[in-house]
Amino acid sequence: MASATASVSSHSSALRDLKAARIGAVRQQVAVVPAGLPAKAPKGQRARAVRPLCAAEPARKPVSASAASSPVAPVEEEEASAVDYEALAQELVGASPLEIMDRALDMFGSEIAIAFSGAEDVALIEYAKLTGRPFSVFSLDTGRLNPETYELFDKVEKHYGIHIEYMFPEASEVQDLVRSKGLFSFYEDGHQECCRVRKVRPLRRALKGLKAWITGQRKDQSPGTRASIPVVQVDPSFEGLHGGAGSLIKWNPVANVDGKDIWTFLRTMDVPVNTLHAQGYVSIGCEPCTRPVLPGQHEREGRWWWEDATAKECGLHKGNIDREDQAPKVGVNGNGSAEARAPDIFQSQAIVNLTRPGIENLLRLENRAEPWLTVLYAPWCPYCQAMEASYVELAEKLSGSGIKVAKFRADGEQKPFAQAELQLQSFPTILLFPGRTVKPIKYPSEKRDVQSLLAFVNSLR
Repeated sequence: MASATASVSSHSSALRDLKAARIGAVRQQVAVVPAGLPAKAPKGQRARAVRPLCAAEPARKPVSASAASSPVAPVEEEEASAVDYEALAQELVGASPLEIMDRALDMFGSEIAIAFSGAEDVALIEYAKLTGRPFSVFSLDTGRLNPETYELFDKVEKHYGIHIEYMFPEASEVQDLVRSKGLFSFYEDGHQECCRVRKVRPLRRALKGLKAWITGQRKDQSPGTRASIPVVQVDPSFEGLHGGAGSLIKWNPVANVDGKDIWTFLRTMDVPVNTLHAQGYVSIGCEPCTRPVLPGQHEREGRWWWEDATAKECGLHKGNIDREDQAPKVGVNGNGSAEARAPDIFQSQAIVNLTRPGIENLLRLENRAEPWLTVLYAPWCPYCQAMEASYVELAEKLSGSGIKVAKFRADGEQKPFAQAELQLQSFPTILLFPGRTVKPIKYPSEKRDVQSLLAFVNSLR
């Protein structure tokens, strides 16, 4: 009887491996149990092949990967500065999701993690498992997810024997938002503010503990906004472990895969999925902002349905949004029509929009009533776009503190003036105009997170 049972088990495993090999014509990877781990976790215990995410929590020093207890052997990953990621993206254009996932995990080892939303991106976890490499998974718990999504989290953890690292919004920020604007303000003035508090800022904390992350973005997910997603890129919006522009790499293994092919893969591999999909939900987010779609509707029409159907983004993947009026490349400057039409950024009531006469007057004053923190920016610049959320958050924190936060658009015809009078060398440039001195002080660091900028301001108050 024992030999018969082993034969059946072996046959079932062989069929599963054969099915995986046929999906996307990928090369089958042999799963390897990390050294020191049992072949099967004892009943009632989770397997520890998946390393916990080293996320940077508020007021806490980020835990280094070497300090975390993990079965992952140290790997010598390629330094981000030494890799041409545009060339690598071209090299991997025809690669399968499994091959791309394997490359990502191989390059970054314990300093990369999968972002799991509780929807069809469970495919990412299945691909990671098939590589046979250890991997980490994190998710954003906004506090307003559907019950079915929480149930899926539990099923996925048990199915794969993993621990998902959950990132939560700051309780004080949620409290301030709800007390000032109510529970459903997004129906009246848009979803961006709520998403910034509940999703974008927790994501930024998670990514500060990593060098790379893996997303489930696909080109066919959103009309007009995700059509140019590469399979790998330098993240244009967020910073990684070492801080500064270019410190985080973003992998999109299913960028070139159609949604129907993702579902073929999920059904073939018999993995747990969100039960909301069977009720007509396709793209799944927070409960108040998600609804089923009708036959013939695009999947993103079930998200924020009261807003523009072609721009359904929460800010997590802002750097991948395509706009016709977006300048295509950094480094082009002047009065070109594409740059002139670029949508403005740093939009907040807490940020003063300075005109040329306004900043000239600020420059001349010898005794200012209060210090001014000012960013010189160009709205088409991806590095300016990347720091937008941090700068808006900083402005909100400094509101009423006696420090004014401002912006000055310094491209086009204003650039020669900014170079001559405002120390502009590249975008963005951040200046502090102290209360007692004439000359503004230039922020010297490439780290543009809230904590670093706040430390700069406080050291010169």
